[in-house]
Amino acid sequence: MNPFNRATAIARLKEESFDTIVIGAGMTGAGVALDASQRGLKTALIEASDIASGTSSKSSKMVHGGLRYLQQREFRLVYENLRERQRLLKNAPHLVRILPFLIPLFGKTGAVSKAVTKGYASALRLYDLTGGWRIGRRYQKVTKAQALGHLPTLNVERLVAGFLYFDARGDDARIAMTIARTAADAFDAAVANYVRAVGFTYADNGEVNGVQVRDEITGESWTVATRSVVNATGVWVEEVTELGEHKSETVVTPAKGVHVSVPKHRLPADVAAVLAVPGDRRSIFVVPFEEAEFTFIGTTDTPFDGDINNPLCTPEDITYLLNAVNASTSSNLTTADITGVWAGLRPLLAPRDGKKVSERTSDLSRRHSVTVTKDRMIHVTGGKWTTYREMAEDTVTELLVQLQQSGFVGTINLRLFGAPRRGEPMPVVEGVDKHLFERFGTARKHITDMIEANPSLAEVAIEGLPYLKAEFIYSARDEMAVTLTDLLARRTRAHIQDARTTLRAAASIAALVGPTMGWDAAQQDKEVASYRQLVELEFSAAGLTI
Repeated sequence: MNPFNRATAIARLKEESFDTIVIGAGMTGAGVALDASQRGLKTALIEASDIASGTSSKSSKMVHGGLRYLQQREFRLVYENLRERQRLLKNAPHLVRILPFLIPLFGKTGAVSKAVTKGYASALRLYDLTGGWRIGRRYQKVTKAQALGHLPTLNVERLVAGFLYFDARGDDARIAMTIARTAADAFDAAVANYVRAVGFTYADNGEVNGVQVRDEITGESWTVATRSVVNATGVWVEEVTELGEHKSETVVTPAKGVHVSVPKHRLPADVAAVLAVPGDRRSIFVVPFEEAEFTFIGTTDTPFDGDINNPLCTPEDITYLLNAVNASTSSNLTTADITGVWAGLRPLLAPRDGKKVSERTSDLSRRHSVTVTKDRMIHVTGGKWTTYREMAEDTVTELLVQLQQSGFVGTINLRLFGAPRRGEPMPVVEGVDKHLFERFGTARKHITDMIEANPSLAEVAIEGLPYLKAEFIYSARDEMAVTLTDLLARRTRAHIQDARTTLRAAASIAALVGPTMGWDAAQQDKEVASYRQLVELEFSAAGLTI
């Protein structure tokens, strides 16, 4: 039996008690569940929506140290980021891969400022010394022709040369799901999405001893007994804290980040690029998708005081991103080129000592914090998804102190679900097998077996995108997808790559997975309508048409 099964986990939540319940199945919460269960704690992980449905599926998809943090003199943060980047490359080689980054240098009359060149060279040298070298490649200067070879639409008249440095990338939502699955598969954690924490129960000494939960699919409510609770809900951390018997302080500042996708032929690139934003002290990234002929652009970084359950891309966000790209390239992108949008909220640590939040949330620290409230609930906030493992280790170390237990940290070298065993050579794969390996790793055999039994499942499900029909059935069966949107927006990246085409294929995909999901025709129609509502909401808010 697949231990990563929602029905099985819910049955356990009704019948068993736990050493700890982790609330929030984003990257951090999944990491905490994996660390806790690996250290011997009987662990449950619950999520009010889908796994990684919040910030953890709305990032820039990069596993990186953060070159710009050197400008803020966050040397230790960069070191930690780069150390954790390397661990992810080793522990999830099927999901995380090296990504070169191009920094184009522009100037007038064929020359670039020596000070600018020296500044970049010094920063990149320091980046390598801080830990960038671990990836096996050091930064290098490239010629104008080499820069154009990587991003052909760069402004030829002003381009002089460039620098190339190396970081990594990965599918954030798939990595978070894989971390949660590893906790369930390898260490018997009970993992359930669409289970919302609605309250807590307490022992006579005031310490939390239960979580009141509600199944968001059936509406059923019950209480799960536990010795401890970890609040890993990101920007929702204060909402969960206030479910308890005390008022929360402001501990996070939500910062909105927006990305857009365009067809690759309109913005061709075979590496990521860092482009300066005119009139702002920031840069944006241009990143090619690995598996599809699209390029994405991002991100914005602005304070957010709206509904944290529904951050949206606005026309102003799009103007900001397109203007930045068009200032450095000849692509002349317009809103008509946009095929996908996504907006997420970073849970940045709020300023201390009465300081106010400026318009530049990009200046706020990306560090994390682990605190314990009087009910002995543990709250982990802030951080970056690159350092999820370190955040989880710090959280569980504090958790074990509270529980007066000990346990060996084993996640440093722990391979995630689907990774080849340590010491085994990486398989040489091409074509469809490469696509499947880079999404499922060794578990791709389940998909190839399905195709062998029914060759029609090797057909792509969405025109212009690489996802096979068999992938959707596998995700519906084995990856805890509950809704059609789970499949289109998180088990695959179809929604953020080309939402219009994905919407046109939604009915056929609902019919394809219907028997596996137990959906009759009426439920299939509801699933398609729900996905259509999401696309219409996101596109209309951004000033785009479907």
